[in-house]
Order: sequence, then structure tokens, then C-alpha cells
Amino acid sequence: MGESDPRSVYERVRAAHLAAVSAALDDHIGRLEWSRAQIERHRDNRLRALLTYARERSPFHAKRLHGVEDLASAPIMTKPQAQEHWDSVITVPDLDRAGAERILAEQQWFSYTGHDQQVFSSGGSSGVRGVYVWDWPFFISAACLAWRMQARDEQRVPTADSRLAVLTAAVAPHASTPLFDAPTAAGMRTTVIEAGAPFGQVLAEVGAVAPTHLVGYATVVGRLARATLAGELAIRPRRVSTNSEPLLPEDRDAIVQAWGATVHNLWGSTEIGVQAVGCGHGDGLHVCEDEVILERVDADGVPVGADEPAARTLATGLANRTFPFIRYDLGDEITFLPGECPCGSAFLRIADVTGRRDDDFSYGAITVPASAFRHVLGTDPRVTEYQVTQTATGAAILVVGTPDIAALSGAVEDAVRRYGLPRPQISIAVVDALERHQSTGKLTRFVPLR
Repeated sequence: MGESDPRSVYERVRAAHLAAVSAALDDHIGRLEWSRAQIERHRDNRLRALLTYARERSPFHAKRLHGVEDLASAPIMTKPQAQEHWDSVITVPDLDRAGAERILAEQQWFSYTGHDQQVFSSGGSSGVRGVYVWDWPFFISAACLAWRMQARDEQRVPTADSRLAVLTAAVAPHASTPLFDAPTAAGMRTTVIEAGAPFGQVLAEVGAVAPTHLVGYATVVGRLARATLAGELAIRPRRVSTNSEPLLPEDRDAIVQAWGATVHNLWGSTEIGVQAVGCGHGDGLHVCEDEVILERVDADGVPVGADEPAARTLATGLANRTFPFIRYDLGDEITFLPGECPCGSAFLRIADVTGRRDDDFSYGAITVPASAFRHVLGTDPRVTEYQVTQTATGAAILVVGTPDIAALSGAVEDAVRRYGLPRPQISIAVVDALERHQSTGKLTRFVPLR
């Protein structure tokens, strides 16, 4: 590749960006020791700055925030809204939706605009394609939030010869590859592996790297852990970070049993960046309150108490001024955890996020939660992966593994019947691999009837 090759140019700018992340990481690690008063003061100042800036620079937000005195009284922002009104949401004059789409269509790899923004696209679990812009400070913020918990522990117990295997989409235009291909310790070597490649290929590449640190989609990492338990993969990572998909209990259990590694689960989105990260010492995930505000609200968008039921979760990202998301409907459900965390951080905690509220299947007036399928399929030792597609009278299920089809079908039928579906029709087929999203590499675990 030549000196002016687009990929070479990108890598040189990215090197500067990663250096800026490293420079900011110590500040972010220090924030983990902040008191509640420090966290709240910083958060409130960032929020005031964001709201004022958005009113002045974004026609979309100027209209919706007119006369709004506090965050809770602002209207809800949705994904279809953000994509439909893209050109009036963005705060810079030199980039519009058509230009962003042109960048995505023409770039041969990831790229930066002339003003150091990055354009990403994601189908997401909602099924609505989105186009997003990350400015220079926002990437630094997101990367620091993603890695500061791990980096703190690395500083306390430095390790030599660190090797990071990054299991992501591995192709443009999804944000996961630039975000997670970042070293957390001096001298750490990183290798990006395509999570959506045939599993045998993934297995071989991970084995060749022999990572001391492993980061990637929860379903793929869980399957690698089960491969280790089966004697098919000889690795021993010390630290494991999961992201992009819910970390189900059966995958967490397999990771701990296979490797005894510290697990850092991450909950994020392309819109907001990183919302919460597990510290590896206590239950749940610490909310990144210095950069994100999360609200549990009722059907009318009114905040509810921590112990009250909520209809949705809204997020306000405090770091991205180029494309602000303010009271944005994430589509996930969260539950705050009481008490202090053993790690000592004063940042609030939420329980592991198990999926979107629309993972559940509706059959008329009957709702069958995703957990009904997870409990059966995720605990069968002969099932390594699965995907559930809703049908009019039940579900069509694809599994990777060697299950007893008749017994598994009966168990799923019994589980679904408990939720009121009287005669569920369940079909199960064994396949060699499950189809992952072409650009993101993610697995859509539950596919609703459309």
C-alpha cells in the first residue's frame, strides 16, 4: 500500500486518535474514585453544556427543547426520528445525510472526514438501519469508558507480553472494530478476528493468538469457552470483555468455568457509545454517569423510581456534540442494583442487560418472554448456539450442536405453554452455523413474526 492509500492515511490518523485515548485514560481511571457529589457535579455541568449547544447548533433540538427547563420535560427521541430528521439533528454545516451515505458507499475501509469525524452504520437489534457520526472527542470518550475498568486493574497488577484478541465485525462500517481494537496496557499486541467467520476459522485464529485478553461478542466468546471445556481450544485469557449482545448466564458460567477469567461485560450502542461496564469485582454494570444519563420512564416518558416498573429506558449522551442524542429511546430494560460495589466505585450499578423488551414474542394477547426459550436452549450442554424465529403458532429454532431433538422440542413446548400458549408448535433443526449480520457480525438471537 502506498503512502497516500486511504487505509494507510486512516491508520496514521487513527494512531493519533489512539494516542489521545491513552492520554485521556488516566483521567477516566481517576474518575472511578470520584464521590457521588463529584459525579453529579460533573454530570450536571456536562448536561447544561450539551443542552445549550444543541439548542444553538441543531435545528431539530432547537425546536424540541424550546421552553424546556429540565431534561425530564424534554420529549422522547426515537431511532426513526433521528434517521428521518438526520440533516436537522447534526450540528455541523459541512456534513449531511447524503454526504454520510456517500462516505459509507465509497470508503474501502474505515475513514475520517476532513474534520476528523467517523461515519458508521448499523442495523441494530431494532431492524432499522442507522447512520451515525462520531466526532473526535466522542470516540476518545467512548474508548475510555469501554476500557477504563480493565485499564485500572492492569495498572494495579501490570502484566508482560499481553495479547488482545478482538472478535468483532472486522469490517467497515460498524463502530465495534475501531472502538475495541485498542490496547489497555503498554506493549499490548492486538489482533482483530472476524466474529462472523465460520466457527472453525475463528477457533483456529484465536488459538494461534493465544490471547491473554479477549474481547468480543458475548455469544462468540461463550462458544469459545465451551470449546475450551470440550478440549478443542487451549487458551487461558486472564481478562475477558463481552459486548454488543446480551451476556446470558450460561455464557458467563462457561467463561468462568473454562478460564477462571475476570469478566467485564459492556452495554453500549452506536448512538450513545458506552452506557455501562462491569468492573469484574461485583455484580452488574457500573453506569457511565459522567458521560451518559439514563432514565427509567413510564409510557408517557415520565421518570419512575428505582423500585417502580418502567416502560422504557432513555439515554442522553453527554460527549457527542456533532450528532446529539437527548432522551433517546434505547429499547432496553434496566434494573438498578442497591448497595455498594466491592470495587469501591460510587457509580451506580444496573443488572446485566439481558436484551431488548422486543425480544419477547406476542401471540395476540399472550406474551412469551425470551427467557422461556433461553432457559431451555441455553442450559442444554449439547447446544452451542441457537436462534429462535417466531411463527404464528410457536417458533422455528435453529441450533448448532448435537441435541436430542425430540426431548429439546418437548422441553421448549412445556416452557412456552406455561405462559398461556395452549398448543405451541415448535420445530428444531440442527445447522452447522447460524447466519450473522453481514456487516456487524452480530447474531440476532430472537426474530419476531413480522
